[in-house]
Amino acid sequence: MTEKTPVPARMEEEMATPAEMLRNLAWFRYQLRRFLRFSEKAARKCGVTPQHHQLLLGVAGFTGRNSANLSELADFLQERHNAVVGLVERAAVKGLVHKAHDPRDRRVVIVTLTALGARKLAKLSRLHHEEVVRVQAGMLAAAGMRRSPASLWPLPGARPARRAKASVKTANAGSHRQSGLD
Repeated sequence: MTEKTPVPARMEEEMATPAEMLRNLAWFRYQLRRFLRFSEKAARKCGVTPQHHQLLLGVAGFTGRNSANLSELADFLQERHNAVVGLVERAAVKGLVHKAHDPRDRRVVIVTLTALGARKLAKLSRLHHEEVVRVQAGMLAAAGMRRSPASLWPLPGARPARRAKASVKTANAGSHRQSGLD
């Protein structure tokens, strides 16, 4: 079931035409994809898979405890529990995370970062900070056509996004859902 986000009252007055809405949605999707591509390349450059980077981020930041159990990580990663079990196992073998049974409930596995995992995540987080600012500026470029930038996101020091030449790649034609954790 998908939850609907309520539209703020001030935005209801400024609803886009169908053509503007499609353009804004396309631009938003483009900016998201560019960010994801950046993130995937940055993770590989730092010596981890993009999935391990997402796992490290979920362990360190999702719950606010600097740890997470497998169910919380499955929710964060939007993956099946058994796929996350395998991802955590592979990350533990690489020395990125430590897993232990919860002393209060031995059925629950708690995952924490190792020192190596924390260093990799810190480096990736620094790299991602500037990219997040760039993506926000790109989204402002799409949405700011009708609204003032201040009404959307706070962007101290944000620069306009540079437009890169787009390359068209063939999308995966598979009709079944594949786990992104392999």
